[in-house]
Amino acid sequence: MKTLRVKLLILAGVLMLTSCGKDYLDTEPTNTTATSTIFETTENAKLAINGINKLMTRQYLSSQGFNGEGTIKMYYGNYPGNNFFLNLPTWAPIINFRYLENVTSIYNYYPWYYYYMLVGNANSVIHNIDDATGPDSDKQFIKAQAITYRAYSFFMLSQLYSNRWMDSNNGSTEGIVLRTDLSTGDQALATLGETYEQIYSDLEEAIELFTLSGKSRERNYDIDINVAYAIYARAALTREDYETAATMAANARNGYPLMSNTEYAAGFHAPTSEWIWSSWGSSDETLYFYSYHAYIAYNSSASAVRNYPKCISKELLEKVPDSDIRKELFLDPNGLEYTLANGMAGSDLDSVARERFPSLYSTATVYAYMQFKISAEDIPGVGHLNHFRSSEMVLTEAEAKYFLGDEDGARQALTELNLDSGRDPNYSTSNTGDDLLEEIKFYRSFELWGEGFDWFDMKRWGDDIVRKSPANGGNFITDLAVTIPANDPTKNKWTWMIPQRETDFNKLIGTTLPE
Repeated sequence: MKTLRVKLLILAGVLMLTSCGKDYLDTEPTNTTATSTIFETTENAKLAINGINKLMTRQYLSSQGFNGEGTIKMYYGNYPGNNFFLNLPTWAPIINFRYLENVTSIYNYYPWYYYYMLVGNANSVIHNIDDATGPDSDKQFIKAQAITYRAYSFFMLSQLYSNRWMDSNNGSTEGIVLRTDLSTGDQALATLGETYEQIYSDLEEAIELFTLSGKSRERNYDIDINVAYAIYARAALTREDYETAATMAANARNGYPLMSNTEYAAGFHAPTSEWIWSSWGSSDETLYFYSYHAYIAYNSSASAVRNYPKCISKELLEKVPDSDIRKELFLDPNGLEYTLANGMAGSDLDSVARERFPSLYSTATVYAYMQFKISAEDIPGVGHLNHFRSSEMVLTEAEAKYFLGDEDGARQALTELNLDSGRDPNYSTSNTGDDLLEEIKFYRSFELWGEGFDWFDMKRWGDDIVRKSPANGGNFITDLAVTIPANDPTKNKWTWMIPQRETDFNKLIGTTLPE
């Protein structure tokens, strides 16, 4: 496996045909000879596709913090959310998202750089695979995978750099640059509506090609038709296209039953029955102290965890019934002492944590409400990185059915997630109306905690961030205990501005959008 993965990394480097070209992305175009070699056969092209997945877990921009998809989950999904706490006041500008309009900031630039790199590599495959030597079924499957990568990247970019759908005047506000060919010239922003049209079109084409190919994937980190369905479901939910979201979510989780309680408590570092798509992680290909698990796994030896363990919001955990097995994966102080000002555990609470979780690193600092959901498979932060799982799809069905007026269907989905799975043997619900919606939001926030959804969900819901200090019933330190309204005029409706590195290069950015 090590030799294969090294080959994938080399091909990924050769495939650096990024969407925006030139040297502002710090990449070099593939030369004609390299391109013809890569796409000479479908066997070579398979390695190129796997190389794109490898790009999702690499270090970028000469910064230890930027590590592919893990950075998106941590810095852009978890840190600025409503339910994720760490005692890191120096990171208040990121956590309180003060960089949204700072177009020269590397934090503004990173997602743009990263996702357009994936787009450019995907486009290279899409526009060359038809001429490769090999079975048509292989070509169809490979092309479908590349198209799915592009759709996913466009969707993630739109969540960050575009308004939420409810603020878009039915999609007429600015979207992103839709680079679907190999050109790197000037190109205006599409509308958000056009962006979703492209995402939908890509996924429809990918699903058709997956079906025509008759092929299935070999490993969880390979993209297949279920992954395309899952991306479609997430995109449709964000676009408030609830009928499509419900249908695609059901399709996505077909064949991926919810994991057992034993699997749930195993650390979220290796695929289980419900993992729909992930990125590879192993001890011989680790990013060491710079990986996602080195930033969150409770047993990591990295200083980012030992000194600053990741904690759940006190308010969120207190809403969880004691009968729920998921509650056991967070350190509820249960009356034991801890420092209210920052959450650091007293000696008794520290002892309880180490007794319950003996793999906790010996020099780790323990905090009240610390997470024990996510662990590393190996030191310092080795683990497979999950992107989609069936639990999310069940919650997508619940939310979509609620907005479609099918409250019975929404309650049934919640029952499947919580009672039928065994995660809470005492679960029941009779909620209706706004109470049912709040319950769906609660279980989504709790079930998916730490997996990169928090800020993205709060944005699309149009819900205010409200982080409370210990004096007000929460557990956030003073610098982070803030309220950020969804329509705060100083936060640009939570929309990241287009990076200056793009606008300096692309002279059509900022042109008038079509009516």
